[in-house]
Amino acid sequence: MDQSSSPDEVFSFTGLRSAALSCLKEIHPAVKCSTVRSLRAAWSAGELPLEQDDLAALDEGRGIPGRPARPALVSPLEVKHRSMGTPEGRAALIHALAHIEFNAINLALDAVWRFPGMPRDFYADWMQVADEEAYHFSLLAEHLKTLGHAYGDFTAHNALWDMAESTKGDVLARIALVPRTLEARGLDAAPPVRAKLAQAGDLAAAEILDIIMRDEVGHVLIGNRWFNWLCEQRQLDPIATFTQLCLQHKAPPLRGPFNLHARRAAGFSDEEMLMFSDLSR
Repeated sequence: MDQSSSPDEVFSFTGLRSAALSCLKEIHPAVKCSTVRSLRAAWSAGELPLEQDDLAALDEGRGIPGRPARPALVSPLEVKHRSMGTPEGRAALIHALAHIEFNAINLALDAVWRFPGMPRDFYADWMQVADEEAYHFSLLAEHLKTLGHAYGDFTAHNALWDMAESTKGDVLARIALVPRTLEARGLDAAPPVRAKLAQAGDLAAAEILDIIMRDEVGHVLIGNRWFNWLCEQRQLDPIATFTQLCLQHKAPPLRGPFNLHARRAAGFSDEEMLMFSDLSR
C-alpha cells in the first residue's frame, strides 16, 4: 500500500495472511510497528481467519517490502564503520541494529503471507516474531533519538532481504537460510556488541541488547523447529539439506566464534553443535 494504513484498514482484509501482506507493504516504520502489534492481538483473540489459499494473485511484487525512502541502501562494503568511542559512532551502531530489526519485521510478515498450507502454529509463531521484532525496532529507534539521530540518518545494506528474495519460492529454503543462518549470526554478534556499548557508557543500549538477545534465541528456535518439521515432512536429511541449500543460494559461510550456549538454547542439533565447536577452534 502506498499510504500509511490504520489497523482497522488492515483488518478489513479477509484474514491473517492478507492483513500481514498489507502490513508488510506499509512504508512508515511507526505505523508498521503499531499495526503488527494490533494484528497479532487480533489473531490471538480469534478475530481473524487463516486463509489457506495461495495469495500470489494479490500482486505481491509491488511494494514489498514496504520501507521509508531513507535509509539509503548501499553495498555492505560501503556501509561506513565509525569509532565506538564517539557519540556518532554509537549512533551509527544503534542505527545498524535498528535496520536489522526493521528487516526482521518484514521477514516475519513475509513468511506469514507468502507460504500457504502450513500448520496454524507456523503462522502464530511468525506473528509472534513480527511482534517482538517490532518491539525491538521501537526500542532502538527511541534510543537513537536520545543520541540526536533518527532511523534513516545513516546508510544501510539489504543483505537480509536479498536472501529473502532468493528463497521466496520455497519455505524450506527460507527457513533454512534466514532464521537459521543469517539471524542466527546475531546470537554470536550480540554479546561482544553489548560489551562494547556498556564499555562506552551506553548502559541503556546494553539493556536493549539484553532484551533482543533473549527474544532472538526464541526466534532462531522457531526457525529450527520448522526447518526440522519440513525436513521430516519431505523425508530429507537436515544436515545434507542445509548444506545443499547454502550452496544453492550462495549463503555466507559459517564463521566462528560462535555463541555455543545460545545456539544450543536455540535448538541446533548435537551434530550441528559439534560442527560449530570445530569451526570455533
